[in-house]
Amino acid sequence: MGPPQEEFATGERSTRNRVARSILDHGPSTVAELAGRLGLTQAAVRRHLDALVADDVVEAREQRVYGARTRGRPAKVFALTDCGRDAFDQSYDKLAADALRWIQQQCGGDEAVVAFARARLAEQATAYRQAIEAAGPEDRTEALAKALSADGYAATARSAPVGEQLCQHHCPVVHVAEEFPQLCEVETEVFSELLGTHVQRLATIAHGDGVCTTFIPKAPHSAKSAKHPKKTTHNASASTAGRNPA
Repeated sequence: MGPPQEEFATGERSTRNRVARSILDHGPSTVAELAGRLGLTQAAVRRHLDALVADDVVEAREQRVYGARTRGRPAKVFALTDCGRDAFDQSYDKLAADALRWIQQQCGGDEAVVAFARARLAEQATAYRQAIEAAGPEDRTEALAKALSADGYAATARSAPVGEQLCQHHCPVVHVAEEFPQLCEVETEVFSELLGTHVQRLATIAHGDGVCTTFIPKAPHSAKSAKHPKKTTHNASASTAGRNPA
């Protein structure tokens, strides 16, 4: 058994990792939200956040507000930095970017990259479709979120005015998507096809936002659409994909 000081330091690192992991899983979070999820005091959370900020793992920013802004100063939230995300990523970003760059230059430009992105998502989309078709009409977005989480996207679904928001708190290919937004555009197309309705990408991690957020309007015939998704045009789905229109 190590000395008490060493045990204390190990416990501190473990708790600090839990704080960072909670931000990864749930997106930019306030001190109060972190304290509630982790069962810690707000003072303890602030102490760990100060250390994570000093290590360039998290950063403080104003809370993003969608829709009408309420009175008062926006709450401060803490989000992972690129360095913080890298600590959780084990992907070969440079290799993937080099391969896509070669495809773009040698095999037909941006259209070739789009074709690759569609082929890459085709197998995943099969599993996502099965999850959606097994869910009730009101649970389709939640089912998609759970399927995405199983693939490492830490996704959640939440209610929004006249629809829902699908939030992906983690992106395993974020650094590649920064250079190749076609990955985000095709993903948005796939969501639209799976859910049988036009969807709108509001924000992406690759664009610098804390969370990839997709708005999904309420569909009156959602059960029928889920089983027989309406084919959407690429331009309609990609019009705001990978970009934050605000």
